[in-house]
Amino acid sequence: MDEDYTRCPTIADARAALATHFGYDSFRPGQQRVIEAVLAGRDAMAVMPTGAGKSVCYQVPAAVLGGLTIVVSPLISLMADQVRALKEAGIRGSYYNSTLKPRVRPEVLRRALAGWYDLMYVAPERLSDPDFRAFAANAHVPLVAVDEAHCVSQWGQDFRPAYRYIAEFVDSLPVRPPVVALTATATARVQQDVLTLLGLRDPVVEISGFDRPNLKLASFELTPKLREQWTCNYALRHPNETGIVYATTRKKVEQIAQKLEDAGVRVAAYHAGMSDSARTEAQNAFVNDDVQVLVATNAFGMGIDKSNVRYVINCGLPQTLEEYYQEAGRAGRDGEPSACYLLWSRGDIRTCHFFIDSIEFAQDVPPDLQRMLTERRERLLGEMIGYAMSTTCLRQRVLRYFGQRVVMGPEGCGACSVCTGEEAGEYLRVERASKKRIERGGKRKAEPAESRAAAPAASSAAEHVPGEDEAAWVHDAPDEEMFQRLRVLRKSLADEANVPPYVVFSDRTLRAMVRRRPRTEDELLEVPGVGDTKLKRYGAAFLEELTRS
Repeated sequence: MDEDYTRCPTIADARAALATHFGYDSFRPGQQRVIEAVLAGRDAMAVMPTGAGKSVCYQVPAAVLGGLTIVVSPLISLMADQVRALKEAGIRGSYYNSTLKPRVRPEVLRRALAGWYDLMYVAPERLSDPDFRAFAANAHVPLVAVDEAHCVSQWGQDFRPAYRYIAEFVDSLPVRPPVVALTATATARVQQDVLTLLGLRDPVVEISGFDRPNLKLASFELTPKLREQWTCNYALRHPNETGIVYATTRKKVEQIAQKLEDAGVRVAAYHAGMSDSARTEAQNAFVNDDVQVLVATNAFGMGIDKSNVRYVINCGLPQTLEEYYQEAGRAGRDGEPSACYLLWSRGDIRTCHFFIDSIEFAQDVPPDLQRMLTERRERLLGEMIGYAMSTTCLRQRVLRYFGQRVVMGPEGCGACSVCTGEEAGEYLRVERASKKRIERGGKRKAEPAESRAAAPAASSAAEHVPGEDEAAWVHDAPDEEMFQRLRVLRKSLADEANVPPYVVFSDRTLRAMVRRRPRTEDELLEVPGVGDTKLKRYGAAFLEELTRS
Protein backbone atom coordinates (compact mmCIF):
# COMPACT_ATOMS: atom_id res chain seq x y z
CA MET A 1 0.00 0.00 0.00
CA ASP A 2 1.46 3.35 -1.05
CA GLU A 3 0.91 6.17 1.39
CA ASP A 4 1.56 9.91 1.13
CA TYR A 5 3.77 10.89 4.05
CA THR A 6 4.42 14.43 2.85
CA ARG A 7 1.19 16.03 4.09
CA CYS A 8 1.21 17.07 7.75
CA PRO A 9 -2.17 16.40 9.38
CA THR A 10 -3.73 19.18 11.43
CA ILE A 11 -5.65 19.22 14.68
CA ALA A 12 -8.80 19.54 12.56
CA ASP A 13 -7.91 16.20 10.93
CA ALA A 14 -7.39 14.73 14.38
CA ARG A 15 -10.74 16.05 15.59
CA ALA A 16 -12.47 14.52 12.55
CA ALA A 17 -10.80 11.17 13.31
CA LEU A 18 -11.95 11.42 16.92
CA ALA A 19 -15.55 11.83 15.75
CA THR A 20 -15.34 9.06 13.16
CA HIS A 21 -13.62 6.42 15.29
CA PHE A 22 -14.69 7.27 18.83
CA GLY A 23 -17.88 9.31 18.48
CA TYR A 24 -16.77 12.50 20.27
CA ASP A 25 -16.75 16.02 18.86
CA SER A 26 -14.02 17.46 21.06
CA PHE A 27 -10.99 16.30 22.99
CA ARG A 28 -10.92 15.99 26.76
CA PRO A 29 -8.76 18.37 28.81
CA GLY A 30 -5.10 17.73 28.06
CA GLN A 31 -5.61 15.49 25.03
CA GLN A 32 -5.57 18.25 22.42
CA ARG A 33 -2.35 19.84 23.66
CA VAL A 34 -0.52 16.49 23.54
CA ILE A 35 -1.90 15.61 20.10
CA GLU A 36 -1.00 19.05 18.70
CA ALA A 37 2.55 18.52 19.96
CA VAL A 38 3.07 15.12 18.30
CA LEU A 39 1.46 16.27 15.05
CA ALA A 40 3.98 19.14 15.05
CA GLY A 41 6.84 16.67 15.57
CA ARG A 42 7.48 17.41 19.26
CA ASP A 43 7.98 14.99 22.14
CA ALA A 44 5.38 15.02 24.90
CA MET A 45 4.67 13.58 28.33
CA ALA A 46 1.09 13.18 29.54
CA VAL A 47 0.26 12.43 33.16
CA MET A 48 -3.48 11.87 33.23
CA PRO A 49 -5.71 10.03 35.69
CA THR A 50 -7.04 6.62 34.75
CA GLY A 51 -10.08 7.04 32.53
CA ALA A 52 -8.95 10.40 31.16
CA GLY A 53 -8.31 8.95 27.72
CA LYS A 54 -4.52 8.64 27.51
CA SER A 55 -4.71 6.10 24.68
CA VAL A 56 -6.48 8.64 22.45
CA CYS A 57 -3.25 10.66 22.57
CA TYR A 58 -1.60 8.08 20.32
CA GLN A 59 -4.55 6.29 18.69
CA VAL A 60 -5.92 9.40 16.98
CA PRO A 61 -2.48 10.48 15.67
CA ALA A 62 -1.95 6.91 14.42
CA ALA A 63 -5.16 7.23 12.41
CA VAL A 64 -4.07 10.44 10.66
CA LEU A 65 -0.25 10.37 10.47
CA GLY A 66 0.18 7.52 8.02
CA GLY A 67 2.92 4.94 8.43
CA LEU A 68 3.10 2.76 11.55
CA THR A 69 2.84 4.19 15.05
CA ILE A 70 4.75 1.97 17.49
CA VAL A 71 3.28 1.70 20.99
CA VAL A 72 5.59 0.24 23.64
CA SER A 73 3.48 -1.44 26.31
CA PRO A 74 4.16 -3.88 29.17
CA LEU A 75 0.66 -5.35 28.89
CA ILE A 76 1.35 -8.42 26.77
CA SER A 77 -1.75 -10.31 27.89
CA LEU A 78 -4.00 -7.41 26.85
CA MET A 79 -2.56 -6.56 23.45
CA ALA A 80 -4.91 -8.83 21.52
CA ASP A 81 -7.91 -7.22 23.27
CA GLN A 82 -6.54 -3.75 22.55
CA VAL A 83 -6.19 -4.59 18.87
CA ARG A 84 -9.75 -5.94 18.75
CA ALA A 85 -11.01 -2.72 20.36
CA LEU A 86 -9.16 -0.65 17.75
CA LYS A 87 -10.71 -2.74 14.99
CA GLU A 88 -14.17 -2.01 16.42
CA ALA A 89 -13.31 1.70 16.19
CA GLY A 90 -12.11 1.36 12.59
CA ILE A 91 -8.35 1.67 13.26
CA ARG A 92 -5.99 -1.01 11.91
CA GLY A 93 -3.98 -2.40 14.79
CA SER A 94 -1.48 -5.22 15.34
CA TYR A 95 0.86 -6.46 18.05
CA TYR A 96 4.31 -8.04 18.30
CA ASN A 97 5.24 -9.92 21.46
CA SER A 98 6.27 -13.31 22.83
CA THR A 99 2.74 -14.74 22.51
CA LEU A 100 3.09 -14.80 18.72
CA LYS A 101 4.33 -18.12 17.37
CA PRO A 102 7.79 -17.86 15.73
CA ARG A 103 6.36 -18.71 12.31
CA VAL A 104 3.78 -15.91 12.59
CA ARG A 105 6.17 -13.11 13.52
CA PRO A 106 7.76 -12.60 10.08
CA GLU A 107 4.29 -12.40 8.50
CA VAL A 108 3.17 -9.71 10.96
CA LEU A 109 6.27 -7.64 10.16
CA ARG A 110 5.84 -8.19 6.42
CA ARG A 111 2.25 -6.96 6.55
CA ALA A 112 3.29 -3.96 8.63
CA LEU A 113 5.89 -2.97 6.01
CA ALA A 114 3.22 -3.39 3.33
CA GLY A 115 1.04 -0.81 5.08
CA TRP A 116 -1.63 -3.10 6.54
CA TYR A 117 -1.59 -1.44 9.96
CA ASP A 118 -1.84 2.04 11.46
CA LEU A 119 -0.48 1.01 14.85
CA MET A 120 1.55 -1.79 16.42
CA TYR A 121 1.75 -2.66 20.13
CA VAL A 122 5.20 -3.92 21.06
CA ALA A 123 6.50 -5.42 24.29
CA PRO A 124 9.61 -3.53 25.45
CA GLU A 125 11.72 -6.70 25.33
CA ARG A 126 11.06 -6.98 21.57
CA LEU A 127 12.92 -3.72 20.91
CA SER A 128 16.23 -5.57 21.20
CA ASP A 129 15.11 -8.37 18.85
CA PRO A 130 17.35 -8.25 15.72
CA ASP A 131 14.41 -9.09 13.44
CA PHE A 132 12.34 -6.26 14.90
CA ARG A 133 15.25 -3.81 14.73
CA ALA A 134 15.77 -4.64 11.05
CA PHE A 135 12.06 -4.20 10.41
CA ALA A 136 11.90 -0.85 12.22
CA ALA A 137 14.86 0.45 10.21
CA ASN A 138 12.83 -0.04 7.02
CA ALA A 139 9.42 1.10 8.28
CA HIS A 140 8.02 4.61 8.27
CA VAL A 141 7.51 5.29 11.99
CA PRO A 142 5.88 8.71 12.53
CA LEU A 143 5.39 8.30 16.29
CA VAL A 144 6.59 6.16 19.20
CA ALA A 145 4.22 6.04 22.17
CA VAL A 146 5.36 4.73 25.55
CA ASP A 147 2.37 3.49 27.52
CA GLU A 148 2.65 3.02 31.31
CA ALA A 149 5.77 5.20 31.11
CA HIS A 150 6.33 5.05 34.88
CA CYS A 151 7.71 1.54 34.31
CA VAL A 152 11.03 3.16 33.31
CA SER A 153 11.64 4.34 36.88
CA GLN A 154 12.92 2.19 39.72
CA TRP A 155 10.95 4.55 41.98
CA GLY A 156 7.69 3.67 40.22
CA GLN A 157 5.23 0.93 41.15
CA ASP A 158 5.94 -1.32 38.16
CA PHE A 159 9.61 -0.98 37.25
CA ARG A 160 10.36 -2.82 34.00
CA PRO A 161 14.12 -2.92 33.21
CA ALA A 162 13.53 -3.27 29.44
CA TYR A 163 12.01 0.24 29.44
CA ARG A 164 15.55 1.58 29.93
CA TYR A 165 16.38 0.63 26.31
CA ILE A 166 13.54 2.56 24.68
CA ALA A 167 15.55 5.76 24.25
CA GLU A 168 18.36 3.89 22.49
CA PHE A 169 15.86 2.17 20.19
CA VAL A 170 14.24 5.47 19.20
CA ASP A 171 17.62 7.05 18.49
CA SER A 172 18.57 4.07 16.30
CA LEU A 173 15.73 4.70 13.84
CA PRO A 174 16.77 6.29 10.50
CA VAL A 175 14.70 9.36 11.34
CA ARG A 176 13.96 9.98 15.01
CA PRO A 177 10.17 10.30 15.41
CA PRO A 178 8.44 12.25 18.18
CA VAL A 179 7.94 10.28 21.39
CA VAL A 180 4.90 10.57 23.64
CA ALA A 181 5.11 9.11 27.15
CA LEU A 182 1.89 8.38 29.02
CA THR A 183 1.15 7.40 32.61
CA ALA A 184 -1.67 7.67 35.13
CA THR A 185 0.21 7.71 38.43
CA ALA A 186 3.60 9.32 38.78
CA THR A 187 5.08 11.30 41.62
CA ALA A 188 7.38 14.24 40.82
CA ARG A 189 10.45 12.00 41.08
CA VAL A 190 9.01 9.41 38.69
CA GLN A 191 7.99 12.15 36.24
CA GLN A 192 11.58 13.38 36.15
CA ASP A 193 12.83 9.84 35.51
CA VAL A 194 10.39 9.50 32.60
CA LEU A 195 11.68 12.70 31.02
CA THR A 196 15.34 11.78 31.51
CA LEU A 197 15.46 8.02 30.97
CA LEU A 198 13.25 8.05 27.87
CA GLY A 199 15.40 10.82 26.40
CA LEU A 200 12.52 13.20 25.69
CA ARG A 201 13.67 16.33 23.84
CA ASP A 202 12.09 19.68 24.72
CA PRO A 203 8.81 17.91 25.47
CA VAL A 204 5.37 19.36 25.95
CA VAL A 205 4.41 18.28 29.48
CA GLU A 206 0.72 17.89 30.22
CA ILE A 207 -0.25 17.06 33.80
CA SER A 208 -4.02 16.95 33.91
CA GLY A 209 -4.28 16.38 37.63
CA PHE A 210 -5.16 13.29 39.59
CA ASP A 211 -8.68 14.07 40.71
CA ARG A 212 -11.39 11.60 39.70
CA PRO A 213 -14.62 13.43 40.66
CA ASN A 214 -16.80 10.45 39.77
CA LEU A 215 -15.12 8.23 42.38
CA LYS A 216 -16.45 7.98 45.92
CA LEU A 217 -13.64 7.20 48.37
CA ALA A 218 -14.16 5.39 51.66
CA SER A 219 -11.92 3.89 54.33
CA PHE A 220 -13.23 1.58 57.10
CA GLU A 221 -11.33 -0.28 59.81
CA LEU A 222 -12.69 -3.85 59.91
CA THR A 223 -11.36 -7.21 61.05
CA PRO A 224 -10.58 -9.72 58.26
CA LYS A 225 -13.76 -11.69 59.07
CA LEU A 226 -15.99 -8.61 59.05
CA ARG A 227 -14.57 -7.30 55.79
CA GLU A 228 -15.35 -10.61 54.09
CA GLN A 229 -18.94 -10.27 55.33
CA TRP A 230 -19.02 -6.62 54.26
CA THR A 231 -17.77 -7.49 50.78
CA CYS A 232 -20.32 -10.29 50.30
CA ASN A 233 -23.20 -8.07 51.37
CA TYR A 234 -22.03 -5.23 49.12
CA ALA A 235 -21.84 -7.52 46.08
CA LEU A 236 -25.29 -8.95 46.83
CA ARG A 237 -26.75 -5.47 47.14
CA HIS A 238 -25.27 -4.47 43.75
CA PRO A 239 -26.10 -7.48 41.55
CA ASN A 240 -26.12 -5.52 38.28
CA GLU A 241 -22.67 -4.04 38.81
CA THR A 242 -19.19 -5.48 38.23
CA GLY A 243 -16.41 -4.98 40.74
CA ILE A 244 -12.84 -5.87 41.65
CA VAL A 245 -11.88 -7.06 45.12
CA TYR A 246 -8.16 -6.85 45.94
CA ALA A 247 -6.60 -9.02 48.64
CA THR A 248 -2.97 -8.97 49.78
CA THR A 249 -2.18 -12.72 49.54
CA ARG A 250 -3.13 -15.62 47.29
CA LYS A 251 -4.68 -17.45 50.26
CA LYS A 252 -6.93 -14.49 51.03
CA VAL A 253 -7.95 -14.25 47.37
CA GLU A 254 -9.12 -17.86 47.46
CA GLN A 255 -10.93 -17.37 50.78
CA ILE A 256 -12.83 -14.26 49.69
CA ALA A 257 -13.72 -15.76 46.32
CA GLN A 258 -15.12 -18.84 48.06
CA LYS A 259 -17.17 -16.67 50.46
CA LEU A 260 -18.65 -14.76 47.53
CA GLU A 261 -19.44 -17.95 45.63
CA ASP A 262 -21.10 -19.44 48.71
CA ALA A 263 -23.21 -16.28 48.94
CA GLY A 264 -24.46 -16.75 45.38
CA VAL A 265 -22.22 -14.22 43.62
CA ARG A 266 -20.75 -15.18 40.26
CA VAL A 267 -17.03 -14.74 40.92
CA ALA A 268 -13.57 -15.54 39.57
CA ALA A 269 -10.18 -15.52 41.28
CA TYR A 270 -6.86 -14.26 39.89
CA HIS A 271 -3.36 -14.50 41.35
CA ALA A 272 0.18 -15.37 40.30
CA GLY A 273 -0.03 -18.86 41.77
CA MET A 274 -2.54 -19.92 39.14
CA SER A 275 -1.58 -21.33 35.74
CA ASP A 276 -1.39 -18.95 32.78
CA SER A 277 -4.48 -20.53 31.25
CA ALA A 278 -6.47 -20.21 34.49
CA ARG A 279 -5.52 -16.54 34.86
CA THR A 280 -6.42 -15.86 31.25
CA GLU A 281 -9.77 -17.60 31.70
CA ALA A 282 -10.53 -15.54 34.83
CA GLN A 283 -9.50 -12.28 33.18
CA ASN A 284 -11.58 -12.97 30.07
CA ALA A 285 -14.62 -13.92 32.15
CA PHE A 286 -14.36 -10.62 34.00
CA VAL A 287 -13.66 -8.43 30.97
CA ASN A 288 -16.54 -10.05 29.07
CA ASP A 289 -18.98 -9.57 31.98
CA ASP A 290 -19.46 -13.30 32.42
CA VAL A 291 -18.73 -12.91 36.14
CA GLN A 292 -19.80 -10.12 38.45
CA VAL A 293 -16.72 -9.91 40.67
CA LEU A 294 -13.02 -10.65 40.24
CA VAL A 295 -11.00 -11.26 43.41
CA ALA A 296 -7.30 -10.70 42.82
CA THR A 297 -3.89 -9.83 44.17
CA ASN A 298 -2.13 -6.80 42.73
CA ALA A 299 -0.88 -9.12 39.96
CA PHE A 300 -4.09 -8.10 38.18
CA GLY A 301 -4.99 -4.75 36.78
CA MET A 302 -2.39 -2.55 35.14
CA GLY A 303 -3.74 -1.42 31.80
CA ILE A 304 -7.11 -3.13 32.17
CA ASP A 305 -9.36 -1.09 29.89
CA LYS A 306 -12.68 -2.38 31.22
CA SER A 307 -14.60 0.87 31.57
CA ASN A 308 -17.69 -0.29 33.47
CA VAL A 309 -16.14 -1.40 36.77
CA ARG A 310 -18.50 0.18 39.27
CA TYR A 311 -16.58 -0.57 42.47
CA VAL A 312 -13.15 -1.59 43.76
CA ILE A 313 -12.82 -3.01 47.28
CA ASN A 314 -9.37 -3.40 48.86
CA CYS A 315 -9.49 -6.05 51.60
CA GLY A 316 -6.16 -5.20 53.16
CA LEU A 317 -3.68 -2.34 53.19
CA PRO A 318 -1.51 -1.62 50.12
CA GLN A 319 2.05 -0.56 50.93
CA THR A 320 1.85 2.84 49.19
CA LEU A 321 -0.82 5.39 48.43
CA GLU A 322 0.34 5.34 44.82
CA GLU A 323 -0.35 1.61 44.61
CA TYR A 324 -3.75 2.07 46.25
CA TYR A 325 -4.88 4.89 43.97
CA GLN A 326 -3.77 2.91 40.93
CA GLU A 327 -5.90 -0.06 42.03
CA ALA A 328 -8.87 2.02 43.14
CA GLY A 329 -8.67 4.00 39.91
CA ARG A 330 -9.72 0.96 37.91
CA ALA A 331 -13.27 1.85 38.90
CA GLY A 332 -15.34 4.24 36.80
CA ARG A 333 -13.10 4.64 33.77
CA ASP A 334 -16.19 5.65 31.77
CA GLY A 335 -16.82 8.64 34.05
CA GLU A 336 -19.94 7.14 35.63
CA PRO A 337 -20.28 7.25 39.46
CA SER A 338 -18.26 4.47 41.08
CA ALA A 339 -17.03 3.56 44.56
CA CYS A 340 -13.61 2.75 46.05
CA TYR A 341 -13.55 1.11 49.48
CA LEU A 342 -10.47 0.46 51.62
CA LEU A 343 -11.17 -2.14 54.32
CA TRP A 344 -8.17 -2.42 56.65
CA SER A 345 -7.15 -3.63 60.08
CA ARG A 346 -4.30 -2.97 62.54
CA GLY A 347 -2.92 -6.38 61.63
CA ASP A 348 -2.43 -5.15 58.04
CA ILE A 349 -0.06 -2.47 59.32
CA ARG A 350 2.08 -5.05 61.11
CA THR A 351 2.13 -7.20 57.98
CA CYS A 352 3.28 -4.28 55.81
CA HIS A 353 6.12 -3.50 58.24
CA PHE A 354 7.11 -7.18 58.17
CA PHE A 355 7.28 -7.15 54.34
CA ILE A 356 9.52 -4.08 54.39
CA ASP A 357 11.83 -5.63 57.00
CA SER A 358 12.01 -8.87 54.99
CA ILE A 359 13.19 -7.31 51.71
CA GLU A 360 16.39 -8.91 50.44
CA PHE A 361 18.60 -6.56 48.45
CA ALA A 362 21.01 -7.63 45.74
CA GLN A 363 24.60 -8.07 46.91
CA ASP A 364 25.80 -5.10 44.84
CA VAL A 365 23.46 -2.65 46.63
CA PRO A 366 25.59 -0.77 49.20
CA PRO A 367 24.39 -0.60 52.84
CA ASP A 368 23.76 3.16 52.70
CA LEU A 369 21.44 2.74 49.69
CA GLN A 370 19.69 -0.21 51.34
CA ARG A 371 19.04 1.92 54.40
CA MET A 372 17.79 4.82 52.27
CA LEU A 373 15.42 2.57 50.27
CA THR A 374 14.05 0.97 53.46
CA GLU A 375 13.45 4.36 55.05
CA ARG A 376 11.70 5.53 51.88
CA ARG A 377 9.39 2.51 51.90
CA GLU A 378 8.54 3.21 55.53
CA ARG A 379 7.71 6.83 54.69
CA LEU A 380 5.47 5.72 51.82
CA LEU A 381 3.74 3.22 54.11
CA GLY A 382 3.24 6.04 56.60
CA GLU A 383 1.36 8.01 53.91
CA MET A 384 -0.84 4.97 53.24
CA ILE A 385 -1.59 4.50 56.94
CA GLY A 386 -2.37 8.21 57.24
CA TYR A 387 -4.94 7.86 54.45
CA ALA A 388 -6.52 4.78 56.01
CA MET A 389 -6.87 6.39 59.44
CA SER A 390 -7.64 9.88 58.19
CA THR A 391 -10.16 12.10 59.95
CA THR A 392 -9.84 14.69 57.16
CA CYS A 393 -10.95 14.60 53.51
CA LEU A 394 -9.63 11.49 51.73
CA ARG A 395 -9.69 13.11 48.30
CA GLN A 396 -7.59 16.00 49.61
CA ARG A 397 -5.02 13.58 51.03
CA VAL A 398 -4.63 11.78 47.69
CA LEU A 399 -4.25 14.95 45.66
CA ARG A 400 -1.73 16.47 48.04
CA TYR A 401 0.30 13.26 47.91
CA PHE A 402 0.65 13.69 44.15
CA GLY A 403 1.56 17.35 44.56
CA GLN A 404 -1.73 18.78 43.32
CA ARG A 405 -3.00 21.97 44.93
CA VAL A 406 -6.56 21.57 46.17
CA VAL A 407 -9.11 24.03 47.48
CA MET A 408 -12.02 22.46 49.34
CA GLY A 409 -15.06 24.19 50.77
CA PRO A 410 -15.92 24.04 54.47
CA GLU A 411 -17.77 20.73 53.91
CA GLY A 412 -14.83 19.10 52.13
CA CYS A 413 -15.25 17.14 48.90
CA GLY A 414 -18.71 15.83 49.77
CA ALA A 415 -17.84 12.48 48.20
CA CYS A 416 -15.66 10.57 50.67
CA SER A 417 -16.55 8.68 53.83
CA VAL A 418 -14.95 11.34 56.04
CA CYS A 419 -16.79 14.27 54.46
CA THR A 420 -20.16 12.48 54.25
CA GLY A 421 -19.91 10.66 57.57
CA GLU A 422 -20.50 7.27 55.92
CA GLU A 423 -19.89 4.28 58.17
CA ALA A 424 -19.32 0.60 57.50
CA GLY A 425 -22.40 -0.57 59.36
CA GLU A 426 -24.85 -0.62 56.45
CA TYR A 427 -23.17 -3.61 54.77
CA LEU A 428 -22.52 -5.48 58.00
CA ARG A 429 -26.23 -6.06 58.52
CA VAL A 430 -26.99 -9.42 56.93
CA GLU A 431 -29.79 -9.20 54.42
CA ARG A 432 -32.65 -11.56 55.28
CA ALA A 433 -33.39 -12.15 51.62
CA SER A 434 -29.75 -13.02 50.99
CA LYS A 435 -29.71 -15.52 53.85
CA LYS A 436 -32.87 -17.19 52.57
CA ARG A 437 -31.40 -17.40 49.05
CA ILE A 438 -28.31 -19.15 50.39
CA GLU A 439 -30.35 -21.52 52.59
CA ARG A 440 -32.70 -22.48 49.76
CA GLY A 441 -30.32 -22.38 46.84
CA GLY A 442 -27.09 -23.65 48.36
CA LYS A 443 -24.11 -22.55 46.25
CA ARG A 444 -26.19 -21.48 43.28
CA LYS A 445 -24.24 -18.96 41.19
CA ALA A 446 -25.78 -15.74 39.99
CA GLU A 447 -26.45 -15.20 36.31
CA PRO A 448 -23.90 -13.17 34.31
CA ALA A 449 -24.15 -9.49 35.17
CA GLU A 450 -25.05 -8.40 31.63
CA SER A 451 -27.78 -11.03 31.19
CA ARG A 452 -30.14 -9.68 33.84
CA ALA A 453 -32.68 -6.96 33.16
CA ALA A 454 -33.91 -6.92 36.73
CA ALA A 455 -35.06 -3.99 38.82
CA PRO A 456 -32.29 -1.52 39.63
CA ALA A 457 -30.00 -2.29 42.54
CA ALA A 458 -29.59 0.08 45.45
CA SER A 459 -26.48 1.47 43.82
CA SER A 460 -24.59 4.54 42.80
CA ALA A 461 -27.01 4.99 39.90
CA ALA A 462 -29.19 7.16 42.12
CA GLU A 463 -26.17 9.34 42.87
CA HIS A 464 -25.35 9.98 39.21
CA VAL A 465 -23.35 13.17 38.68
CA PRO A 466 -24.32 14.75 35.34
CA GLY A 467 -21.56 15.20 32.78
CA GLU A 468 -20.89 18.30 30.73
CA ASP A 469 -23.33 17.31 28.02
CA GLU A 470 -26.31 16.38 30.15
CA ALA A 471 -28.86 17.97 32.42
CA ALA A 472 -29.52 16.59 35.87
CA TRP A 473 -31.71 13.54 35.71
CA VAL A 474 -32.86 10.73 37.92
CA HIS A 475 -32.64 7.03 37.09
CA ASP A 476 -36.35 6.34 37.40
CA ALA A 477 -37.77 2.87 36.85
CA PRO A 478 -38.51 3.21 33.09
CA ASP A 479 -35.04 4.65 32.44
CA GLU A 480 -33.37 1.91 34.45
CA GLU A 481 -35.39 -0.78 32.69
CA MET A 482 -34.31 0.56 29.29
CA PHE A 483 -30.69 0.77 30.45
CA GLN A 484 -30.76 -2.89 31.49
CA ARG A 485 -32.32 -3.84 28.14
CA LEU A 486 -29.52 -2.04 26.31
CA ARG A 487 -26.95 -3.84 28.45
CA VAL A 488 -28.43 -7.20 27.50
CA LEU A 489 -28.34 -6.21 23.83
CA ARG A 490 -24.75 -4.98 24.19
CA LYS A 491 -23.70 -8.30 25.75
CA SER A 492 -25.32 -10.25 22.89
CA LEU A 493 -23.65 -8.14 20.19
CA ALA A 494 -20.30 -8.27 21.99
CA ASP A 495 -20.40 -12.07 22.20
CA GLU A 496 -21.16 -12.26 18.47
CA ALA A 497 -18.24 -9.95 17.68
CA ASN A 498 -15.93 -11.68 20.21
CA VAL A 499 -15.16 -8.42 22.01
CA PRO A 500 -15.81 -7.23 25.59
CA PRO A 501 -19.18 -5.46 26.04
CA TYR A 502 -17.60 -2.12 26.95
CA VAL A 503 -15.88 -2.10 23.55
CA VAL A 504 -19.28 -1.97 21.85
CA PHE A 505 -20.45 1.05 23.88
CA SER A 506 -19.62 2.27 27.38
CA ASP A 507 -22.18 2.50 30.20
CA ARG A 508 -21.96 6.27 29.84
CA THR A 509 -22.98 6.05 26.17
CA LEU A 510 -25.86 3.70 27.01
CA ARG A 511 -27.06 6.14 29.67
CA ALA A 512 -26.95 8.94 27.10
CA MET A 513 -29.02 6.81 24.70
CA VAL A 514 -31.62 6.24 27.41
CA ARG A 515 -31.76 9.95 28.18
CA ARG A 516 -31.94 11.18 24.58
CA ARG A 517 -34.01 8.31 23.10
CA PRO A 518 -32.74 8.76 19.51
CA ARG A 519 -35.09 7.50 16.79
CA THR A 520 -32.95 7.96 13.68
CA GLU A 521 -29.35 7.27 12.70
CA ASP A 522 -28.60 11.00 12.65
CA GLU A 523 -29.95 11.37 16.19
CA LEU A 524 -28.01 8.31 17.35
CA LEU A 525 -24.83 9.76 15.86
CA GLU A 526 -25.29 12.79 18.13
CA VAL A 527 -24.94 10.59 21.23
CA PRO A 528 -21.42 10.95 22.73
CA GLY A 529 -19.47 7.75 22.07
CA VAL A 530 -21.28 6.80 18.85
CA GLY A 531 -19.03 7.28 15.83
CA ASP A 532 -19.51 6.45 12.15
CA THR A 533 -17.85 3.04 12.45
CA LYS A 534 -19.98 1.81 15.34
CA LEU A 535 -23.12 3.38 13.88
CA LYS A 536 -22.71 1.13 10.84
CA ARG A 537 -22.04 -1.95 12.97
CA TYR A 538 -24.52 -1.56 15.79
CA GLY A 539 -26.80 1.39 15.05
CA ALA A 540 -29.76 -0.53 13.66
CA ALA A 541 -29.90 -2.98 16.59
CA PHE A 542 -29.81 -0.22 19.23
CA LEU A 543 -32.35 1.94 17.42
CA GLU A 544 -34.70 -1.04 17.23
CA GLU A 545 -34.39 -1.63 20.98
CA LEU A 546 -34.74 2.07 21.83
CA THR A 547 -37.94 2.44 19.80
CA ARG A 548 -39.47 -0.85 20.93
CA SER A 549 -42.27 -0.28 23.43
